[in-house]
Amino acid sequence: MRESILDVNDVVTTLGGQAIHQGLSLSVARGEVIALIGGSGTGKSVLLREIIGLLKPQAGNITLFGQSVWDSSPAQMNALRQRFGVLFQDGALFSSLSVEDNVATPLFEHTDLPHATCRQLARLKLALANLPADVAKKRPSELSGGMRKRVALARALALDPELLFLDEPTSGLDPISARAFDSLIRLLADHLGLTVFLVTHDLDTLFSIIDRVIVLSNGRVLGTGSVAELKHIDDPWLNDYFAARASEETATHGN
Repeated sequence: MRESILDVNDVVTTLGGQAIHQGLSLSVARGEVIALIGGSGTGKSVLLREIIGLLKPQAGNITLFGQSVWDSSPAQMNALRQRFGVLFQDGALFSSLSVEDNVATPLFEHTDLPHATCRQLARLKLALANLPADVAKKRPSELSGGMRKRVALARALALDPELLFLDEPTSGLDPISARAFDSLIRLLADHLGLTVFLVTHDLDTLFSIIDRVIVLSNGRVLGTGSVAELKHIDDPWLNDYFAARASEETATHGN
């Protein structure tokens, strides 16, 4: 049995008087590529923020690599954050910095390496994210949406993390760019031994690169398993979700 590196236990979250999570529990094993799905308002991105220590739940416990996120000292949390990388939904790149310096920022902040070395490592990470060398000196505003996502991915990989969190990584991308990004994530997971936890609504992502899907509904985990296993769960939102895929395939074959 593989080692569990993320455990969420009985998490309760209320925001603005609204119950978001009501005793939510899940776990992720080392080496898994996991997708978290659920309808709007089910608290997918909220949970991600709780896991990485940006938002504190009202109750429950979250552990990363066996260490409690919310019982950690600032120094312990800082050490934890060097073991995971995050790609936020909008990329969250610094518009005033070059692409190279964006990717090098975690290295500037968390290592004692000379800045020139940090920039060399940043260029390596950009290459790992399948970006051409001439991108390094550009500003994020000069790049396409797909390229900005790859820059954000390169930055998330800057400190050689064991665990990668992705929030809606293909959101806003055209279908070709989205599938290329999916393929890159799977390739990196397989070749670098990464564990990947991604929040998504993209059905094509689920069908192409995911090992296991976790479904949130009514503040808890409705089910977990492969796409084929989830199709056996009788739930209105889940039925509609998979029906959308069937409709797309019918329309495609019809053309």
